Amino acid sequence: MLLVRPLNFTDIQGLERLAVISGGSMTTLPANRDHLGELINSTQQSLRKAVERPGSESYHFVLEDTDSGEILGVSGIDAAVGISTPFYSYRMEEVVHASSELQIHNRVPALHLCQDYTGAARLCTLFLDSAHRSQNNLHLLSRARMLLIAQFPERFAPRLIVELQGVADEEHRSPFWECLGRHFFNMDFTKANYLTGINNKGFIADLMPHYPVYVPLLTPEAQAVLGKPRPDMEEVMALLENEGFNYRGYVDIFDAGPTLEARTDNVRSVRQNQQTVAHIGESSDEATLRPALISNTSLENYRCLMTRIDPAQPVISAEQANLLQVEEGDDIRVLMLEEAELG
Repeated sequence: MLLVRPLNFTDIQGLERLAVISGGSMTTLPANRDHLGELINSTQQSLRKAVERPGSESYHFVLEDTDSGEILGVSGIDAAVGISTPFYSYRMEEVVHASSELQIHNRVPALHLCQDYTGAARLCTLFLDSAHRSQNNLHLLSRARMLLIAQFPERFAPRLIVELQGVADEEHRSPFWECLGRHFFNMDFTKANYLTGINNKGFIADLMPHYPVYVPLLTPEAQAVLGKPRPDMEEVMALLENEGFNYRGYVDIFDAGPTLEARTDNVRSVRQNQQTVAHIGESSDEATLRPALISNTSLENYRCLMTRIDPAQPVISAEQANLLQVEEGDDIRVLMLEEAELG
């Protein structure tokens, strides 16, 4: 059975494997043991920390095959970005150039370096081993985070963002980076991604041009990828848009991938899940069963899995109760899913 739970120090080898097979495609998952160890340490410290308002806490989770013990995927949440170090984005908006004497009025799209998302919570580090990539597993790994947010809303900022990886070719070359970033740094996109991962985006962003970048001056290839996700991120983008996230013209400063945002309490999985009590047994009528995510209400020992239940009389098996670490009558959270969205 597949289970989502917080990272712990026994996961370091499984996390390293995921970092290697990601091929450097994910900034927040660099193949660097020290950084990955810090990812685990930060998660464990954040889980134990008493929180009155969101700060620099970071929570990461793994998708574990409980039969084999293999780590199949990872996902994370930052409680509030830009608190300890700057969090940069490019905001796309028009600059007006006008001359009444010449009767000219031009509106030119431009990229403005900004820190508009400072203080927002962020969904991050969503990566699933391609051998286990399915709609069910993707929904479980991504949306399990929402049930934790629903249980502990005080730990997360009221605005939630997601940065999706931008377009790059098979050699990990980004048209946007080649057109803009490379002129300010003597390194390729893969190295820039790696350095950002083991340090912080501010490490490189401080050297980026702080004046507006006029879009018409970019190459056609760079203009074409502005706000576009990498092809393998399109299903993730569709999942997020179905959750209520929207693109509002903000892009990543390195690859121009889109940033999506939503009010945290308006995210579908945060809003629609319900707290109830656990009933342990066996469902009698298979025809009434529908897919659902079920989690416990713990923080340090958070657990979430996908199963099929009767919405009118939700019952979980003894094995599922054991994995969720709940007993009869304990509080659980249930998020009903649609068959169509799972494919």
